[in-house]
Amino acid sequence: MNETYRLATSEDAEKLLELILGAYQSIRELGIQFIAARADLQQVRDNITENNCYVLEIDGQISATISLKYLKEVTAYPFLYWFAVSPDLQGRGIGNKLLHYVEQSVVRETLLASGVTLATSRKHPWLLPYYERKGYHPFLEKELGPDDKLVFLTKPLRGERKSEWNAGSARKDEVEAL
Repeated sequence: MNETYRLATSEDAEKLLELILGAYQSIRELGIQFIAARADLQQVRDNITENNCYVLEIDGQISATISLKYLKEVTAYPFLYWFAVSPDLQGRGIGNKLLHYVEQSVVRETLLASGVTLATSRKHPWLLPYYERKGYHPFLEKELGPDDKLVFLTKPLRGERKSEWNAGSARKDEVEAL
């Protein structure tokens, strides 16, 4: 099995749209209002050109994707989003591999960030516990539609214990003001 981690290119947009919409089917069924769940081709193209969109190719096929940008209004740490694994490959650890690669090789080693953030829906039945098992800790909630909350989580990447971690943000004063 040949694995390649790389940034997406505009030529990947159609395949990424198909992968994301397939992976986010359960999100749509749950009525969760994630932009990725209803993305169109132009949004995917814009994401590729405006942010860092990573893919994991297995034997030449895009199998998973995750994007990175900064949400300065929430945290100074890099923010991960649009995390998706091809539906026919879910449950095989492929998403874990891509998440680990981006956390360690990109965020920690290349960007030299001491932490990373992401967000998920409070009403999703398994995503919040999944991220908590991966070492993420909730630090902020915002409204997500009429009956849901967007839970922001952070993970220290430099060995800090939870008790030493600064509530997920180097800009804690700004987070507390939200």
